[in-house]
Amino acid sequence: MKRRLLLAAIGLAPLLATAHHGWSEYDSTRLLKLSGRILESGYEHPHGFIRLEAAGERWLCVLAPPSRMENRGLPREALAPGANVAVEGYANREKRGEMRAERITAGGRTVELR
Repeated sequence: MKRRLLLAAIGLAPLLATAHHGWSEYDSTRLLKLSGRILESGYEHPHGFIRLEAAGERWLCVLAPPSRMENRGLPREALAPGANVAVEGYANREKRGEMRAERITAGGRTVELR
């Protein structure tokens, strides 16, 4: 019985992982490039984020998990409020002002997030 439950859980793991993200709500057919000043940031699980003021608008940019950002050279300090960054990603289809960031340039360094 325990073995069957374990095998069922292992089989469902990939489905649960993709269900968590819901990346289909972002328009991956049109790359969006924003540059601006960080107003607020969060370096927490499951995904970090920044609130960015760019071209007179405010954006919520969903980043990668903190462990991935750290491993790729983007420490928490690089996302401090007041820092200027450039972000590339995809806008949410329904939530105006939200994007899924694919890469970010902070402190002169570009980091791939996905």
